[in-house]
Amino acid sequence: MNIAIITGASSGMGKEFALRISETANIEEMWLIARREDKLKMLASQLKIPCRVLPMDLTKEESLSELKNLLSQENPVVKVLVNAGGYGKFGAFNDIPIEEQMGMIDLNCKALTQITYFVLPYTEKGSQIYQLGSLSAFQPVPYIGVYGAGKAYVLSFSRALNRELKRKGIRVMAVCPGWVKTEFFDRAVRDDTISYYNRFYTAEQVVKRALRDMKKGKDVSICGIAVRMQVRATKLLPHKLVMAIWCKQQRKT
Repeated sequence: MNIAIITGASSGMGKEFALRISETANIEEMWLIARREDKLKMLASQLKIPCRVLPMDLTKEESLSELKNLLSQENPVVKVLVNAGGYGKFGAFNDIPIEEQMGMIDLNCKALTQITYFVLPYTEKGSQIYQLGSLSAFQPVPYIGVYGAGKAYVLSFSRALNRELKRKGIRVMAVCPGWVKTEFFDRAVRDDTISYYNRFYTAEQVVKRALRDMKKGKDVSICGIAVRMQVRATKLLPHKLVMAIWCKQQRKT
């Protein structure tokens, strides 16, 4: 059985990936993973292919073990994996509870890594893995420090793994958007620490670009000319200057 696995499928990027992949990929079943079962069921009702709703909290080891065991029992062929589960918190490092900081690491980095590891034995030539990164992966970002550092990990890990799996014909790509207007902000924004947002993209725009970039053989997908220019600038300018510009935009000294 050919399947797709989507984490973070209840909203935002994960939901958009599920909608798009269900229309384009040659799969027989989609596994939808997120904490909110009601949202997953609603999404499943919109898709034209059979779906397995898996309400899981991926920061918990028992959820990761459950997924690992399910893969072992079903022995599917995973044609597509989308690791879109994650969250961020905006604010000064010492103002955010350490539980929230570690939660970001557990979900954005640890769970993504474990799920990728568990899924790889069930992939084959032509399988695709999308890892949700961020524009913040390309530079140190004060006041989003832990989130940005985690996304830098996702970017580096994904590109390295893509090179390792090249000989097997398995593709891994980091999807690194700028600001995307999703429910992410409902959890991320605590106060007015981050107040400047230069431009928003839609989840549809980002996913559409990611699917196209995967076909082109890229290992990183960046939606929008303005974002790509910003990434190029972070490669050319000293990061000390980049951080100073960012802090000035956010009215931080």
